[in-house]
Amino acid sequence: MALQRLSALLVALISAVGLVLAEPAHAGLPQGNAVKDPAAILRDALPFDQPDLRELQHRLEGTSDDLRAKRWSALSRSLSRSQALLATRRRVILEAIPEPEQASAEHLLDTVSDGIHQLQEEVEAQDKADFLQTRRSTLNRIGDLEAMLMQDAIPEIPSEFDALPRLLGRATVTINTTQGAMTAVVDGYNAPLTAGAFIDLALKGFYDGLPFTRAEDFYILQTGDPEGPEIGYIDPSTKQERHVPLEIRVPGEPETLYNQTFEDVGLYKATPTLPFATLGTLGWAHSDQALDDGSSQFFMFLYEAELTPAGLNLVDGRNAAFGYVVDGFDVLEELGVDDRVLTITVTDGADRLQAHA
Repeated sequence: MALQRLSALLVALISAVGLVLAEPAHAGLPQGNAVKDPAAILRDALPFDQPDLRELQHRLEGTSDDLRAKRWSALSRSLSRSQALLATRRRVILEAIPEPEQASAEHLLDTVSDGIHQLQEEVEAQDKADFLQTRRSTLNRIGDLEAMLMQDAIPEIPSEFDALPRLLGRATVTINTTQGAMTAVVDGYNAPLTAGAFIDLALKGFYDGLPFTRAEDFYILQTGDPEGPEIGYIDPSTKQERHVPLEIRVPGEPETLYNQTFEDVGLYKATPTLPFATLGTLGWAHSDQALDDGSSQFFMFLYEAELTPAGLNLVDGRNAAFGYVVDGFDVLEELGVDDRVLTITVTDGADRLQAHA
């Protein structure tokens, strides 16, 4: 069985290296990124400037190592420090929240404090299962607070793309398939044009009934190729295929990269704000001939830890990630070329779609 698995992994790796010869479908291997939880990646990707809230988030996320090793005393100390941080910096955090949201923020801060107290009780009881559940809900509330800081957070988009739709924030979608349903969060803060094109097409029903045209173990699952000779979305107003530029943000960089790969700008070891680092990363496909001809086809990355040695990177910086599957991973792992999308429903955030600038 080990030999069979190794063979399958090698086949997937060879396929990844040769992907540039394929139809508009590029994906690859993420570099060794320690953060593989899509919820944590999405929290980290929120572009806000409130260091105390970010530190609180990272402290709770950082309890994983101690929890796995059952270092209960270390966990207790870490939670005490988190509670002290929240108590001493609560007023500063609250003042950073826009005034209309501050009453809701007060309640959320109380909920976070209660969650940390509950985590301490679960550490005393050495209850790992309840600890995980409470930490997840507490981190979700921290994420809600962080989202309140996202006023006017969409980076400037070059005027040459004014005709394209854009998503001004985040949206949640349900991807119904012949194997079941998945939930994904689409990020317009960091990929407004890519996310906007996807949500626009989902609302139009473009993806409904389309098959998965490519499925490779440990690699990618792709759809979005319409029936007929076209390979993308034809804009009825122009009668032309709508093209979305390659769009990638990098932490610490003031401007989004448009139609430039990491190699083009010399960022050989950079990690994008939205990395291909977890099962179900949503990526936008483009051809090997051009970076700006992605239209409607997207893929879901099938993360395989054994194919992610540190420094090996065949997709970050070459394709745009625009969101993550956050629920329904069992469905994702069952899908293949005999399956299809039934519907993609926007359950939250449709009002954040702007048709054009």
